[in-house]
Amino acid sequence: MYAAHFGLTERPFSLAPDPRYLYLSDAHREALAHLLYGVGGGGSVVQLTGEVGTGKTTVCRALLEQVPPDVDVAMIFNPRLTSVELLAVVCDELRVAYPAGTTSLKVLVDALSQALLEAHGRGRRTVLIIDEAQNLSAEVLEEVRLLTNLETTREKLLQVILIGQPELAEILARPDLRQLAQRVTARYHLRPFTEEETRAYVQHRMEVAGQRQPIFETGAVRVAHRLAHGIPRRLNTICDRALLGAYATGRTRVSSAIVRQAALEVLGRRPRSRRLVTATAIAAVLAGAGGALSVLGPSSLPRLGSLALRGGVANSAPAAPTAPVVASTAAEPARPEPTLAEVLRDPAVSTDETAAFAQLYALWQLESDPNANELGCEYGYQAGLRCLRRTGTWTVLRRLNLPAILPLVTPGGDKHYVVLTGLEAERATLQIGERRVTLPAVQIERLWDGLFVVIWKPPALDQVPLRPGMRGKDVLWLRERLGEIEGDGTPASGNQVYDAELMRRVVVFQRVESLTPDGIVGEETLVRLAAATQGPDAPSLTRARP
Repeated sequence: MYAAHFGLTERPFSLAPDPRYLYLSDAHREALAHLLYGVGGGGSVVQLTGEVGTGKTTVCRALLEQVPPDVDVAMIFNPRLTSVELLAVVCDELRVAYPAGTTSLKVLVDALSQALLEAHGRGRRTVLIIDEAQNLSAEVLEEVRLLTNLETTREKLLQVILIGQPELAEILARPDLRQLAQRVTARYHLRPFTEEETRAYVQHRMEVAGQRQPIFETGAVRVAHRLAHGIPRRLNTICDRALLGAYATGRTRVSSAIVRQAALEVLGRRPRSRRLVTATAIAAVLAGAGGALSVLGPSSLPRLGSLALRGGVANSAPAAPTAPVVASTAAEPARPEPTLAEVLRDPAVSTDETAAFAQLYALWQLESDPNANELGCEYGYQAGLRCLRRTGTWTVLRRLNLPAILPLVTPGGDKHYVVLTGLEAERATLQIGERRVTLPAVQIERLWDGLFVVIWKPPALDQVPLRPGMRGKDVLWLRERLGEIEGDGTPASGNQVYDAELMRRVVVFQRVESLTPDGIVGEETLVRLAAATQGPDAPSLTRARP
């Protein structure tokens, strides 16, 4: 809404992960150095902690961009898994074949151990990165410790990096986990930005979005830093709302007063100054109404700004201690719809992970126990369903075309789980407890950092992944699926050999889907194949549902 007004090409403070906006402070660079130490085989376990929103995942993404070519990485973004699920995900990430549907820890460990030995023999190193590691249960942490025992006579076969909130350090300090704690060879706690770093961070994001001139006044950045406590995610939400508020009144600079009001609206706390900034209040109403600006049209904005100025907008001068002027209207204005953050804070709405999984399974016609204390990926195994936990953008979710659980974090740091049930060009439909809401996608981005979980139904294959040189009915199935997708009307041949011609077709499909074009049909490629050829009974983000 405000991009053109400030000479921007896009919103500079979106929470969507975008490597172009990467900014590494001194603390972030030191944290990255610790992680690179772990990737380089410098230690058995490396631990990185930090408060919510300080940029731990950002550092992790920077790490993945600098991983040497001889290193294989297994990345787990949401570790609310059982021991079996954890090992299965690690095998899937490293493309290690194992019997489909197995629940045996021994089978999974043996398959992983053999694969790690083979990788070591080829001169490759393997790293397991677990984000949000404070959510790991004691049982799973013990399994992680046992994985670090996989070694040759000279070195470890698997390096582990644990990334989490400060509670992770407290968990590892427990007596029953001292064996794992003793394997931690490097620890680093990521601190928030200093005021100088906040100033550089704000200007960096503005410049990437196309504006080199300072839009935020010096005092405004100082106030934003203080109210956000130097935490990057909070800075993003405050600065985004402040730009929207300045835009609503036609201002070309963001003042301290506008930042204070923006912080009040997005963080839910009263700023020290009691002056009102009607401009940002109007902006909040428009954003909460889900794109009312597109209805009013650009020509309405100057009138909104003038009305706000007449109604007592705070500027650089102190406001008079009088009651705010209320513009008279012919009718009482309609009460705006609650914002997404307000819906999530409603105590009557269930937004825990178990409730979200129950709703997601219901879309697959699988009933779950409403009294279950925990419900996760393992519940759907017997019904032939599997989970895919990934991080990505709306584009990735559109390609999958499957309902997904999105973890949303409100400005106060509370986590809520919702189910994405529909996705249009610029709007998305969420199931939040018993409520179903359709909102602009940009509003959801403010609370979503790209993590998601989808459920999918894998084909009945004997072995995964499928590789060139293999033969059998699984290869024939692959030919048939590619034939459906290519849609040239040519029936699939009876060739059951994964030959060079079939590999070429798989590589073409992988490139179209923005996957690694290696010709190996692992879980990621299978999910995309299933999404592209799913039947009418499978849940979808694009088909209307009752």
